Amino acid sequence: MTMYATLEEAIDAAREEFLANNPSVNEEDANVQQFNIQKYVMQDGDIMWQAEFLADEGDDGECLPLLSGEAAQSVFDGEFDEIELRQEWQEENTLHEWDEGEFQLEPPLDTEEGQAAADEWDER
Repeated sequence: MTMYATLEEAIDAAREEFLANNPSVNEEDANVQQFNIQKYVMQDGDIMWQAEFLADEGDDGECLPLLSGEAAQSVFDGEFDEIELRQEWQEENTLHEWDEGEFQLEPPLDTEEGQAAADEWDER
């Protein structure tokens, strides 16, 4: 799983990965049907993003579906507003780093470490 500091970087990497996984398709002829993203809050408070494009709507990916059809294709083609994409993201789906490389929707509150992490996230 590769994460990026900006959503734009994550989208660029997802585009490159889609083309690498579909070598018979060139960038101009690519037909994507689904765009998925995932937002992460790291232990140090940094925000990281992961994105992916899928050829078929409804395919399972590592991230959560955000856009499909023409909207997904527009993002693939670079015709998107990052602010609008960020506004589409539902904060309750954000994953928080609990332990190195381990993510959860919320920290467990039944441990001292979990409570400390929750307090840190609440401060942001």
